[in-house]
Amino acid sequence: MHNRTISFRRQITNVAILLMLVLQSCVSVAPPVVTEIPTAPVAPHVPAAIVKSGLEVFIENQNWDNNLKYGLLANQTCVDRNLVHGVTLLPGYINLVLIMSPEHGLFGAENAGDHIGDEIESSSGIKAVTTYRQGQDKIIEMIADLDVILLDLQDIGVRSYTYIYSMSYIMKAAAAKDKKVIILDRPNPINGVQMEGNILKPEFASGVGRYPIPYRHGMTPGELAQLFNEEFGINCNLEVVKMEGWTRDMWFDETGLPWVPTSPHVPDASTILPMISTGTYGELHVLSEGVGITIPFEFSGGPWITNPHEFADALQAIVGGGVIFRPTFVKPYYGRYKGQVCGGVQLYVRDREVYKPYLAGLQILAVHQELYPEIDLFANEGRWNMFNKVMGDDQIMLDIQAGKDPAEMEAGWLEELNNFAKMRQKYLLYN
Repeated sequence: MHNRTISFRRQITNVAILLMLVLQSCVSVAPPVVTEIPTAPVAPHVPAAIVKSGLEVFIENQNWDNNLKYGLLANQTCVDRNLVHGVTLLPGYINLVLIMSPEHGLFGAENAGDHIGDEIESSSGIKAVTTYRQGQDKIIEMIADLDVILLDLQDIGVRSYTYIYSMSYIMKAAAAKDKKVIILDRPNPINGVQMEGNILKPEFASGVGRYPIPYRHGMTPGELAQLFNEEFGINCNLEVVKMEGWTRDMWFDETGLPWVPTSPHVPDASTILPMISTGTYGELHVLSEGVGITIPFEFSGGPWITNPHEFADALQAIVGGGVIFRPTFVKPYYGRYKGQVCGGVQLYVRDREVYKPYLAGLQILAVHQELYPEIDLFANEGRWNMFNKVMGDDQIMLDIQAGKDPAEMEAGWLEELNNFAKMRQKYLLYN
């Protein structure tokens, strides 16, 4: 009986297996369906406005004379919104016979102050010569055979940046030779409303500050050209090709234009505000301004700062709103303190409308002097002259050394700043 039960169970099991095999053979198994992984919906970034640069407006307006010989003072920033360079675009419309470049060269590859030789612009084959450190007489010789000089440079809105003085030297040369200058205007990337800093004293005029204007001037290259031409007696035949769509309250990221690094250590427009704070004292060659690390001009510190939290807290207590000082350590890849661990702070600009970068730079010096009196920021006497030229006055150095409150220093130059604001009014081209 037991053997019969086992045999019966085996028969049932075998029948079940056969039935499953038959059923499987009757069903067609579809191959797996391959689909793309769905992406999360992201709202496209739409700039507040679409601005046309002076270069684009010049080409659209077709206001040129094919019988004239044109020169172009430009660098890597002379591009349209598709990043096509003006040296590629312009020969299709005008007789472009000479390219000139400012500091850092035509391609922006040279470091600050470096010698620049002749260059060849590869797309056109036109030779480029530099006006940087050439002297007024040499620049007059450069343009002698031209009829018109176009100028297209993206400035950063800071007095010590040399491009606006390259513009002025060209304008003076054009006046001497009765040539026309046409400025292809571009935005002030840190807006055209806010101004800050002392007015440069004439006795401190140099290649990093040629005219009595504030450190943050709030003007476009075209507006400055008009001011230089009229107020400082250049008197050249000047035309400004205005941008379309730009308003004074715009920051660069609101224009819809692409940013091209204006020099090796200004990789983005957001670098400019902290640069105003740190780039000034960087001329003293003691306290690091972050050149040599991946956040140039966004760092303040040195090897002697072993507790960056103390430095950060002291700065946060005295500096006005709009910025956070993050305590950190860095090790520069090159330049000052290369390979040394430096304690300090990273400057995070959180509210660019509120942040006062020029004043903050002076406050950094004052706080540092109080916390680390054993480190003399003015120890390198050989750097005093350059620092004073950048600051436009030697009184700032004397006041910092004497322990004067930077807020009091600022109050002392507000009247002259207001006078400049009134004077510049008639040269403003945009609302």
